Amino acid sequence: MKTSFIDFLNQRYQGDTRLEPIDVGRALSSEYSQLDFVLPGLLTGSVGALVAPGGTGKSIFALQLSALITCGDNSLGIGPVTVGEVAYLSAEDPDCILQRRLSAIGDLLNFEQKEIMRRNLFFMPLKGALPNLMQRDWVKQMQSLANEHRLIIIDTLRRFHQEDENDGGKMTELVSCMESIVSGTDCSLLFIHHTNKQSGFVGGGDQQHASRGSSVLVDNIRWQAFLVEMSTAEAKRFSIPESHRYQYIRFGISKANYTARPVDQWLIRNNEGVLKAIDIYEAFSKGRARRAAL
Repeated sequence: MKTSFIDFLNQRYQGDTRLEPIDVGRALSSEYSQLDFVLPGLLTGSVGALVAPGGTGKSIFALQLSALITCGDNSLGIGPVTVGEVAYLSAEDPDCILQRRLSAIGDLLNFEQKEIMRRNLFFMPLKGALPNLMQRDWVKQMQSLANEHRLIIIDTLRRFHQEDENDGGKMTELVSCMESIVSGTDCSLLFIHHTNKQSGFVGGGDQQHASRGSSVLVDNIRWQAFLVEMSTAEAKRFSIPESHRYQYIRFGISKANYTARPVDQWLIRNNEGVLKAIDIYEAFSKGRARRAAL
């Protein structure tokens, strides 16, 4: 009966590897292995989300994550991470914008880093290609990418399916399709997604359920990160003029099932929207000291 059940599962499984039961005896008598995280808390073979309102800088941030993993550039102040190959699939922006973003990120890199990133980053524009992760042929092609890369980024989720995002059943199926792409591999899949309108109104973009659509898109994944612009209250706290607060972005992890959540990281927006890590508490202290000396 057990063999029949395993065969039944594998006939319906969309992954490249065969499903097999855990060897309980071996697991009980062995030391557990160290977990392999693609990003802090994002386990290999799992699906994660980067959630933020439109215009916050999700895409440039994700592209900088690609630089972090492909060549070790840590302008974002995140890590450490294991260097590997990244497949970035963009179905939202035109080629000219994507190239400008790459050029701006290149200004942060030295020659060696640029060469490593050139070799390790597969950057594919898909605008107009109508990708659909609910179709088996797309899943199979994405599985091939997962076998060759450490991280797949899809930008944005809305462009990779044609379903109602408020339909819990369809979103469960969508998440399952994404899980099948990376299951059993050393790759993770990160999808970029928008926050819901209510979170934007009440300033709750850093909460787990800020994600747009069905709660399944949060509940059925194991890692979610966010970007939020500095609030008016935070600007007052750090003595930053209201007209400048939009330059400051906070990155954090709102859901991490397999590790403790790290401290949020403040970033400052520079040329072409490129983000750089900033110690805002140190900057605040220096600013206060300068004002006191006047």
